This record gives sequence, structure tokens and C-alpha cells, in this order.
Amino acid sequence: MQELTLTAKHWGLMLESAAAAAGRATVVAPYDGAVIATVDTAGVQHAEDALAAAHRLYRNRTVWLPLHQRVAILERLAALMTQHQDVLALEAAREGGKPLVDSLVEITRAIDGVRLCIEHIRGHAGDVIAMGTTAASAGRVAFTQKEPIGVVVAVSAFNHPLNLIVHQVLAGVAAGCPVIVKPASTTPLSCLRLVQLLRAAGLPNAWCQVVVAGRAVAEKLVTDGRIGFFSFIGSGEVGWSLRAKLAPGTRCALEHGGVAPVIIGPNADLELSVGAVLKGGFYHAGQVCVSVQRVYVPRAQARGWAQALADRAQKLKIGDPTNAATEIGPLIQHSETTRIHDWVTAAIALGGERLCGGEPLSASTYPCTVLLDPPLDADVSRKEIFGPVVCVYSYDDIDQAFAQANDLPFSFQAAIFTRDLDAALRGFRQLDASAVMVNDHTAFRVDGMPFAGLRQSGLGVGGIPHTIDDMQIDKMMVIKSSVL
Repeated sequence: MQELTLTAKHWGLMLESAAAAAGRATVVAPYDGAVIATVDTAGVQHAEDALAAAHRLYRNRTVWLPLHQRVAILERLAALMTQHQDVLALEAAREGGKPLVDSLVEITRAIDGVRLCIEHIRGHAGDVIAMGTTAASAGRVAFTQKEPIGVVVAVSAFNHPLNLIVHQVLAGVAAGCPVIVKPASTTPLSCLRLVQLLRAAGLPNAWCQVVVAGRAVAEKLVTDGRIGFFSFIGSGEVGWSLRAKLAPGTRCALEHGGVAPVIIGPNADLELSVGAVLKGGFYHAGQVCVSVQRVYVPRAQARGWAQALADRAQKLKIGDPTNAATEIGPLIQHSETTRIHDWVTAAIALGGERLCGGEPLSASTYPCTVLLDPPLDADVSRKEIFGPVVCVYSYDDIDQAFAQANDLPFSFQAAIFTRDLDAALRGFRQLDASAVMVNDHTAFRVDGMPFAGLRQSGLGVGGIPHTIDDMQIDKMMVIKSSVL
């Protein structure tokens, strides 16, 4: 494959459809609005053609990709991604706004994610089912094998424009499913690039198609009865709405956001906790579904702890995400800067104390902001802010902190900082979360671990091995024989 470049260019349709493009979208850098590329967009007919092509593949079992072929394709893909990882990282930073230093980490994770796909499908071929344990089951053997669930439609988010595609698309390819992916409209380039590399690695085009389109076309894809599995990462409002419109029998996984709580125990290592929250709260300008948003600190320590966080937050370098020195990049859209500022201003007006930040730096950048004791009924306390804002709350009794941490309809990852094993175990039991980190921030994740939003935060379990399992069925054969 030729060397990849980042010169401004135009991306055509990556579909099986012969229809002309429905339109053309412009992709701009969120930091300064510079045009990065233009992309052909799809219409309803393209969606129909994509579904028809994918469904034909699934229904014709003679053309299914055998396990060894999928493994070989993914191995070649990992090699291509490794070869071009600097370009992939810079492209992701440009379109998504995540600083280059963090985008490089994302690409490393994405390459490891490809290898996780390979490891999982090589080692999970099925199970032997116990027979002969009763008179009714005597004379039989039974086993299961993995088969693809059907056509996968993936709708993805902007904040990890390459790694999320690995989780949603490559999991489907590894499972043996035809995949149709709709990337976020603000960050389609990393998805298009990954699919380009996937095809260069040997995947036939029809097995992975990209639909760059608006919500009406996406809804056409998602709600069609030919879909076997729907994978969604994005806002709860959109995710739950689409789930309600799924055809009968379509399975799904939804990953929304949280309002992640952190409990600082009375005997916690304060320096460790400040450093961890600094990273977990302001990484990618807080645009992470498990970003630290609410921190509960003993009253006697709360002001000092919050001020220490504010002092360090003010030193983080905010700017152009493609600059290697930048630590915090822009928000994805100017409207997000306005919304976040409105929430912060309202919290201060209602009695919250601003320790740093709180005023936009530009149309696309917002400073790292620390608020002390904002009202519990303010938007910053009850909704996912998805921005660089951390709220610190004083507590008198740790049970009060647990109660406040749990007093929302969201449940994802949480954390507790303590030197006491019993306190850590108590936090694990008391916190309403699918995962509790001890002495680490809530945004910790490796790609093989289960990753699950509960309640309004999502449905199902993410993480590459778990997603592959969701996209396959266990098909059982039972053999009866007189010689057994």
C-alpha cells in the first residue's frame, strides 16, 4: 500500500451502491475551523443498497469468511496500522481535537484492539455440552460452535474516532458479520481511513461499508428488519430513541455517558488523588463517557484538595491538538463551549465557588474549571457535562458521599481513594457502578475489560471480547448414537 498522507482531499462513497452521492460534507478541525477534507454523503437509497448487499452475504453461507481468513486479514491490518500509526494519530487529532500525545495512545490501543480480536476468535470456538448425565440424555454428545449473528450496524461517536471503530467494526468483522458503520458526522475520516486499511488488508469491500449521513438515513439502517445487531455509542437521548424503533429480534448494545463520581476517603493519599483526578477529569477536555465529574472530599480537606486541583489544572497547556506540547484540546463544536459555560455560570450564580477557569478562552476552547460545592440540583451536578469541569463537594460522613454519588439515574464507572482495604471494599459494595476503581480515576480502561453503562448510561457490556460474543451465536449440534 502507498504511504498515507494528510493533504486535504476528498473521500468518495465506501459502499457497494452504484448510485451517485446524495451530497457532500465538509470536515473541519474543531480547534480553528480549517477545512480538512470533503466527504460524499449517502441517502436512503444508499442505505437500502448497503443493507441488501450485506444481507445477501449473510444469507449465503457459502461465502462466509472462514476463521483463518479473518485472522489473516486482521493480522495484515495490525501491520498496516503499525506502519502508519503516526499518520493515523495526527489525522485523529486534527478531526477530533484530542491532543496528539493522547491520540498516539489511542492508536496504540487500537492496534492492540486488533490483536485482541485475533486472540479472542482463535481461542473461543465453542463448548462441549454435558450429555449422559441423565437417562434422557444418554447416548448423545453435544457441542457448540460460533456463528455470526447477522448484519451489524454500528453508529459511532466522535471522541475516540479510531478506537471506537475498532471496538464496533473490527469486532463485527472478527465475528464473521457483514458490517455497515455510520461514523460521527464531525469525525468520519478516521473511520474511512481504517476501512481503507481493512480493505487493503484483504477484506472484500461488501463486508464493511461506510455510511456518512444524517439521522434520517441512520434510522433507516438501524430499524431495518435485516439487521442482526445494532451497536451504538453516543448520547442517551439518541441511543434510547433508536432502540425503541428496532425491528423485532434485533439485538443491541448501547453505550451512553455517566456523571462519574469519585470518593476521597478520610485517609486517602491526597497527592495521588489530585494527580489522578487531574488526568481523569480533564483528559480530552472532559469529552469522555467516564470522565471524572463529581468528587466528594471530607469537609476539613475539601477546600485544600480542590485548590490543589485548581492550581495544577491552570497549568495545563490548552491549544492546537496537533501541537505535541498541547495537553488539552478544543471542544468538538462551538455550541458545546456555549452550553458548558451556561451550566458553569448557572452553578456559580446558585452558590458554587469557582476556583479556576469558568470563562471561554475562544469559540472552541474552554479552560479547565474547578467548582467547589456547587448546588446538588444544578446541571453540573446532575447531568453529564462532557467538558473540562470538575465539581468538588464537601462531606461530613462518607455514607452521605455514597448517597449523593448514587443519587442520579446514571451508573457507569466510579472510584474511591483510600489507604484502607476495608474502606475500599465498602466503596466497591456501596457505589452504584459497573466498575469501581481503587486509587485510580474513573476514566481508566483497557480494551479487553468489560465496560458497561447501567441504568440510563447504557445497555449491554462493551469491551472487545464481550462485543464479539454479542455479535455471535452459539449454535449447538446434538448427536445421538447407539455406540455411545
